[in-house]
Amino acid sequence: MPAAEDAPDFFEYAKLQEMRDRARSRAGAFDGLSLPKDHYNLVYVAFILGGIGCLIPYNSFIMASDYFKTKFPESPVVFDMSLVYIITALITVLGNNLLVDVFSVNVRIKFGYFISFLTLCFVVTLEVYAELALKVTSSYTTNLVAVAIIAIGCTIQQSSFYGYTSMLPPKYIHAVMVGESLAGVLTSFSRIATRFFIKDLRISTTVFFMISQFVLVLCCLLYPRIRMSDFIQFYVGRCKKSKTKITLEPREEASLVEIFDSRYGVLKIQTSPPATSNALSFANPMYEPNGPSARQTYKVEDVLYVGRRTAGGSSRLNFPALKENLRTRWNITRRIYPYMVSIFLVYFTTLCLYPGISSEIHSCYMGHWMPMLMMIDFNSADTIGKIVTFSFNWTGSRLLKLSLIRMLLIPAMLLSILPPWHVGFPRSDMLSFAYSIVLGLSNGLMGSIPMIRAPSMLTWDQRELAGNMMTLFYMWGLATGSLGAYCIEKSIRPFKAEEYCNNYKYTRVDAMKPYRNFTTDATTLSTTPSTIITTILSSLVMTNYTEST
Repeated sequence: MPAAEDAPDFFEYAKLQEMRDRARSRAGAFDGLSLPKDHYNLVYVAFILGGIGCLIPYNSFIMASDYFKTKFPESPVVFDMSLVYIITALITVLGNNLLVDVFSVNVRIKFGYFISFLTLCFVVTLEVYAELALKVTSSYTTNLVAVAIIAIGCTIQQSSFYGYTSMLPPKYIHAVMVGESLAGVLTSFSRIATRFFIKDLRISTTVFFMISQFVLVLCCLLYPRIRMSDFIQFYVGRCKKSKTKITLEPREEASLVEIFDSRYGVLKIQTSPPATSNALSFANPMYEPNGPSARQTYKVEDVLYVGRRTAGGSSRLNFPALKENLRTRWNITRRIYPYMVSIFLVYFTTLCLYPGISSEIHSCYMGHWMPMLMMIDFNSADTIGKIVTFSFNWTGSRLLKLSLIRMLLIPAMLLSILPPWHVGFPRSDMLSFAYSIVLGLSNGLMGSIPMIRAPSMLTWDQRELAGNMMTLFYMWGLATGSLGAYCIEKSIRPFKAEEYCNNYKYTRVDAMKPYRNFTTDATTLSTTPSTIITTILSSLVMTNYTEST
């Protein structure tokens, strides 16, 4: 009997209908609700702390450059650390983009926090306990390996946060970027404070790293509390719903999809039509026997295909899926390429100059304090630039033009690192600080606008992927900029201005009260806060090369 033979098809379809209804109910759970509110801006603050947590480990190493330069005086510490961090971060962000569907954003962020915290603990233990108690000296390579591990954790966090906040309103991407800038400001002030109040260089560095660990733990503890908020769940749920598709693959074996295991799923129906026709009918009723020669007809509707998972579970990687992922990424790139190129150029220029070249600008007055002051200028200006981002609504083409013009800062700052007899160009501390402020302000402004505007050019289901792709170009800019800075450093090393200062009599602020650091073989220079502040203020109105009388 035809009806008896095909009865399983009817029950199979009924089961599919039930599963479809339940899936629709879950995807549209928020449809009848008004938009949830971010009460007291708690979610916004949490993502600012998330941005701080992304970069505070890296900034801790860079701001402790005075310690590492004392410990490894013959090595280009800042350049090597930056290069190792950026190259490792670039490889990591490539992997993160390929595996974004395999591990949930929650798992990736927690993993990044975990290895970043463990590495900071390792550095503190190695630098204090091992050298003081065990008399074991850490090597230069060991510190670079620690930086590489930090890069893995921080980049996983950073890329995941950008993808996560791309599903939220634009101001939450802005929150992450403001947090990244605040990480630089916090570490700058923390480093200056520890150097002010703790004379021993190693102990001050240890306290500095411990402060960074405390901030990192605070950021990690706050993230899970906001992840399950109604505000987050609403926007993440909306992005999930927008990825619902209707798909039929009639050429493979029949199977039903388990929709509730958060994995890829597709309904695949295999039919055996007669040789005279291979078409499928989508008529109603679902099953119409019309005699012995009749063929089966199927009504296929609302087959749920969960495209890319964002909240949990895992997916199976295969070549067709990879090909489809690449096609999707190409389509997104065609829409937002001006923003991608702009953010690449912005961070290429920034990394060519900061932190490597900025830390090499020498001051006959500031001495060893000059790198820290240059960094705090940059980080403070960068934060201000990111805060005022929403006051500017620049298009992709305008950003691209301004990014190209901004590259003129590279030769301008190089003039500050070369002694005057090589370039015939006036140099002063104030001019160097001005370059650093302009670099930071433009970085904050022109680095934020592409990250905020690019996802808004796309549909909701493409925004998380767009955020990860923007992070990829951001990392490409950082990587090529670091390589550029390394090449610049190699070419200007014989022409640094320190020899000029040694040939004349200057009162250096860090040479007023030398003392012996008994934990290292080097003599460490110290002073009081009042002396530092007085000399900084006076240097802002005096040129760098006015000889003392």
